[in-house]
Amino acid sequence: MNKVLIVDASESDRRLMSGLLVKSGYEPIAVETMEAAKDEVAKLPPGAVIVTAMTFVRGTAQELVNWQKREGYTFPVIAVVDNLNPLEIADVMKGWGAVDIIQRLAMDKQLVETVVRYVSPEKALLILPNVLIPRQSEAFRRIGLSIRTIAATNANAIIFGECGTGKEQIARQIYMHSSRAQKPCTVIEAGGAALVGQHDPTTLRSEIYNRIESCFKKADGGTIILKNIHLLNFDKQTVLLHILENEHPDVRVICTAEPELLKMVSEKTFRPNLFYILRQIDIAVPPLREVTEDIATLSEYFLASYSNSMGADQKRLDASALKELKVYPFPGNVRELKDVVLFAAFHTSADVITASDLNFSQSEPAPNSSLNLQDPTMEKAKINAALKQAQGNKTMAAKLLNIDRTTLYIKMRQYGLK
Repeated sequence: MNKVLIVDASESDRRLMSGLLVKSGYEPIAVETMEAAKDEVAKLPPGAVIVTAMTFVRGTAQELVNWQKREGYTFPVIAVVDNLNPLEIADVMKGWGAVDIIQRLAMDKQLVETVVRYVSPEKALLILPNVLIPRQSEAFRRIGLSIRTIAATNANAIIFGECGTGKEQIARQIYMHSSRAQKPCTVIEAGGAALVGQHDPTTLRSEIYNRIESCFKKADGGTIILKNIHLLNFDKQTVLLHILENEHPDVRVICTAEPELLKMVSEKTFRPNLFYILRQIDIAVPPLREVTEDIATLSEYFLASYSNSMGADQKRLDASALKELKVYPFPGNVRELKDVVLFAAFHTSADVITASDLNFSQSEPAPNSSLNLQDPTMEKAKINAALKQAQGNKTMAAKLLNIDRTTLYIKMRQYGLK
């Protein structure tokens, strides 16, 4: 939990500030003297913030800042000021290094929103367990049925879906519900370092062969989850194919892959014979923009997990926030939804998150299924998709399509869309 050091001679104000910060998920440390402040600064973790009165017992804010500089500490200092004029405030911030100020009379309104600008947002990056989050869409009801059906077999499987859709969690569910659940499960990143090993001159085998074979031996009788198999280079594909075809290990392989794998197979950059050995059965996971009915359920789950980790009351999304979340395309899918919702929870002092609290990334690459109107033969389908995603709202649909509302009406008439 992010720490905030409060240095103030007023016991009532220390109590007030501590209460406001605790409610917003911070861990306040309140002291009244210079000696105690120095002791606590030395123990502060990275990302902490100092909130200090202009004067306190046996010290001043400027003396504390100067001591920080001499000792090599760089924690942001926010000054609590009492009715200073603009010139005096400028001197506080420029003359001795405060990053910001809070008016004491407006402490209840300014404290949290000021602290949040300078504290490290580490806790917004909540690490969630590898579990399948309950969802309400029909698509995921069918996926749940597929998980149980596949788990009852011994077939290899590929889970297809865009980045961030939860493919690995689905693969783990298949393993956990299978007859191999009491045997080892090894998770390997196809594009990672796990498949790089040492060359063994005594066997004349390549390092890739030794490493892949060792993974199968480790998982004997169990399951290997091979993530992102579209990242396997041709050498690794060849070794994997040889092991599966010739050594027949007692291992079930569940793979995850992005949709580009299908194109790679057709272009022969991924070996078709390996593909069909691995894809004895498959599951296609829809992107979040196609199952927007799941957004409310997922968001509530993330907020509950965040609340538990912070030891704070759970926040909720209002109608305006849910509306914005449902219209945003989420190229990063569920993973991106989690980050957007938790970032808003971390930076919002209120119990209710509104649309204005949401911060969508401006640097996301557009997915291949972007709703931009580029190919005339696809326009009708894309307009229908945009209208569905915007729940019939023409202004939002036009925004998704990167056209104006008038052009959207023209296109709708052109294709006979209501």
